[in-house]
Amino acid sequence: MNYIFIICILISSFSFLGYSVSYFISPNMKNEFKRLNVERSGFLVIILEILGALGLLVGLYYKPILLLSSGGLALLMFLGLVIRIKTKDGLLISLPATFYMLLNAYIFYLAINESGLAF
Repeated sequence: MNYIFIICILISSFSFLGYSVSYFISPNMKNEFKRLNVERSGFLVIILEILGALGLLVGLYYKPILLLSSGGLALLMFLGLVIRIKTKDGLLISLPATFYMLLNAYIFYLAINESGLAF
């Protein structure tokens, strides 16, 4: 694994862990789910983000978990971006979801190429 690949994994993993913790500490996070009209899915999304973040770390040692976690987080962020587009959020507010979708898609791409499963 190269250093850029590892740094991308660590940035994504710790970002999602921090975001997930803030959901339980700050009422602002829960209010954001209410504003986006996905309040009922909020807890599930946070659990998936925690699992994905931990999976990225485990994936440093076990490649199939890295593929599952990075692909899952990229998909989760894609769906988050779709919700933001549907609610007509601006580009600046949608930027984090876009960034993390692309970051995790990049991790997925590198992991699949490194594992020899490339198409």
